[in-house]
Amino acid sequence: MTVQTALVFDYGRRRIGVAIANRLSNTATGLTVVAARDGQPDWRALDQLMQEWGPDVLVSGLPYNADGSESDMTAEVTAFTEELAGRYALDVQTIDERLTSAEAETMLREQRQTGARRRRIRKEDVDRTAALLIAQSWLRNADSHDKSNDG
Repeated sequence: MTVQTALVFDYGRRRIGVAIANRLSNTATGLTVVAARDGQPDWRALDQLMQEWGPDVLVSGLPYNADGSESDMTAEVTAFTEELAGRYALDVQTIDERLTSAEAETMLREQRQTGARRRRIRKEDVDRTAALLIAQSWLRNADSHDKSNDG
């Protein structure tokens, strides 16, 4: 079975950015932010997203330090991905998400400066946009993986 749709997460101790990626249309969209308390996600909210979007695979950004070493969040995200796999019985892929939050913030700031975005930038906006960037990275990686397997 070809994987077409991924629900994508940017895990945080207080908020988890969520995006959806579709390989058929090669599109990614930032969806929402799910609350977390002390690193524990609102599983009911995640259950609803799973039911609503019916993904084939789950993808989570895996944070590393700039030098490629594991960050203090790497173990927490690994535990989160293991919990996702156990709860939803789907493949969970991880993608290096170094600097996505900083990139998301820069992107939103530029949108505000050009007038494409009117309201101020909130932490939730950054988390959702970081999930979107992870989703776009997954699409690029999936596309290049397909091309390398074409023959």
